[in-house]
Amino acid sequence: VASFIGYKKAVVPIKKDQAQDVIIQLNESFTSLQEITIISSDINPAHEIIKNVLANKKINNREKLDAYEYEVYNKIQFDINNLTEDFKKTKAFKKFNFIFDNVDTTGDKEFLPLFVTESLSNYYFLKSPKTHKEIIRGSKVSGVDNESISQFTGDMYQQVNIYDNYLTIFRKNFISPIAKQCMSYYKYYLIDSMYVDGYWCYQLDFTPKRKGELTFDGTLWVHDTTYAIKKVSSTISKEANINFVNNLQVTQDFSQVEKEVWMLTKDELFIDFQWTKKALGFYGRKTTSYENFIINQPKEEPFYYGAENIFISDSANTRDEAFWGENRHDSLTNQQQEIYKMIDTLQKLPVMRTYADIIYLLATGYKVIGKFEIGEYTSLYSFNEVEGHRFRGTIRTSNNFSTRIELSAFGAYGLYDKAFKYGGACRFFITKKPRRLVHIVHKKDVEQIGISSNAYNNSGVVSSLFRRNPFNKFIFNTETRLSYTREWFHGFSSNILFRNSRINPIGIIEFSSTEPSGSSVSVPEINSSEISIQTRFAYNEKYISGEFDRVTLGTKFPVLEFNYGYGIPNAFGSQYEFHRLKFSVKHKIPLGILGKLNYQFSAGKIFGNIPYPLLEVHPGNETWSYNSEAFNMMNIGEFISNEYISGKIENHFDGLFLNKFPLLKKLKWREVVAIQGVWGRLNNIESQPIELPAFSRSLENKPYLESSFGIENIFKFLRIDVIWRLSYLNNEFDGIKVAPFGIRAKLQFDF
Repeated sequence: VASFIGYKKAVVPIKKDQAQDVIIQLNESFTSLQEITIISSDINPAHEIIKNVLANKKINNREKLDAYEYEVYNKIQFDINNLTEDFKKTKAFKKFNFIFDNVDTTGDKEFLPLFVTESLSNYYFLKSPKTHKEIIRGSKVSGVDNESISQFTGDMYQQVNIYDNYLTIFRKNFISPIAKQCMSYYKYYLIDSMYVDGYWCYQLDFTPKRKGELTFDGTLWVHDTTYAIKKVSSTISKEANINFVNNLQVTQDFSQVEKEVWMLTKDELFIDFQWTKKALGFYGRKTTSYENFIINQPKEEPFYYGAENIFISDSANTRDEAFWGENRHDSLTNQQQEIYKMIDTLQKLPVMRTYADIIYLLATGYKVIGKFEIGEYTSLYSFNEVEGHRFRGTIRTSNNFSTRIELSAFGAYGLYDKAFKYGGACRFFITKKPRRLVHIVHKKDVEQIGISSNAYNNSGVVSSLFRRNPFNKFIFNTETRLSYTREWFHGFSSNILFRNSRINPIGIIEFSSTEPSGSSVSVPEINSSEISIQTRFAYNEKYISGEFDRVTLGTKFPVLEFNYGYGIPNAFGSQYEFHRLKFSVKHKIPLGILGKLNYQFSAGKIFGNIPYPLLEVHPGNETWSYNSEAFNMMNIGEFISNEYISGKIENHFDGLFLNKFPLLKKLKWREVVAIQGVWGRLNNIESQPIELPAFSRSLENKPYLESSFGIENIFKFLRIDVIWRLSYLNNEFDGIKVAPFGIRAKLQFDF
């Protein structure tokens, strides 16, 4: 419909959902103009466009395709920012002032490149059965001496799909501006229409409806015919409840590579990290381009077979400049070429090595001194009622000694018991690809009762200072352990373990048995030999790997574990025969605006009549600190079972409710609620080889339950929980009834 003052209105038919040129001729009209009343429409034209975008999401999302493949080029760079003149004039840089020639003064803050990586890979997607695969053909890393970084330089670890309802960044679920429920979180404005790379597009601006939520400010360019996203440019909302991130920008460009097939062709991500306003910060930049698309031409099914979905070619890390010059999608500027040389020099500076050593010390607890490491600082000193003031030191070989074998030893001494404790270990790789690791340990040390897989270390300085009960439920364990770990593929591994333990009672723990005559006889030692097989499966799990240890980045799927153990009688003096079964599952589920839900369940059974230290001693916590792996209102050793089922459900709301209050919103506090419990039984208590302690009992009558409400992100690093104990409220410990509720705190850093 076309109309203009002084002309007659014309109506012309057009073809639906097709690009076309329309010429309309208007005939003159001499109607006199009368009084005009203008009434604004209640319909926002931007909303009509967004509704069409949502209606066509499945059509325009590349996930609809049966198969596709493309070549992807990735460039990632990290820079130090917030450089001050005092920093640049320090003595450490006096002889290396030339590195500041590469300082970029564009933007709000000066920055100095610290880490650069490039990669070139081929990415393959198959819809049914749904699988994807990436082959990294080239990887160039400068600034980090670790080959495992190459797996993170490809496309699979970097993808952000605007068509998803939630965009997961830093383990936070940001709401996409075209999410299914986007109208509830964003305001939209139709700004203009224009050609963008030959496509006629509507320009829509969007802003959050409410402050504090994980949303964006930005602009969408929507193709007028297919309602596909042609381009999106977005910046994280300034009021978003996220730590240490001053700015986050996502820009994506799409092109129609075939009719009704829109593919991402360029992807840019920019992040500004800042711990405090005056401290050094970091810029993170990722630029990705996509070319050579092949649509709906799947390869033979065997090509997609195998559990591994990322492959690094043998020559990926040795590509020369000729390869990069020929295959880069974007050529490097002269400044970018100089950055590689400068970073190599920067890594050799003593001041940079000092920073790296400090970070390593905080992360691992060890100080690197040449070919050795000294630590662990969290356990250098502790206190308990058995040993008194306890001092412990550990030494182990560093990566400068070997990246395939590690030797370690520790020694400890208590001023009260005047006894030395010691141990040594060796672990070495048979192969790293696949991961096949052997670990040998021998130690003589004081431990908390309970040597099950749920037992945890409670001997650090923090647990010594913040205890709510005396620290005296100990055993002296002389243990020899040999294990072999084999990773079959990423996320699926098996472990075979042999362990011999000789356990002696100390502190308030006593081992005694009842004779047929009814008299009690002291038992000086428990000797047990066990072989166990553990299998762990975490589909599509991601890691950051060091030479020996690695840290999981998690997975979207449940993590399953199965363990079978057999007690070998008469092996190295072992006194008992038994079978141990345990199955567990853990899962973290993103819930979008509702935060994330974590749940874990486990079940186990032990066949055989064995002493209580070898049974399932359910993990209690007798400190004021919150322990996510224990029952925080349960005392240590309070409940023991030989068959049980336990579970925990915890929801992190990420400020969903507190953000609604103006004053609390500025604090960026976050809510967390949880409930956990365990139910089990201890069969044949009367015939136990060792009598239960007076403070221990079975769970046969009813389950143990506790619930909690907590506040996270207090001062960005503190979590405080109020916990209610819901059952067994009449239990006593040293004549004092257990508390029905308590308050626990925990240091916790999170974005």
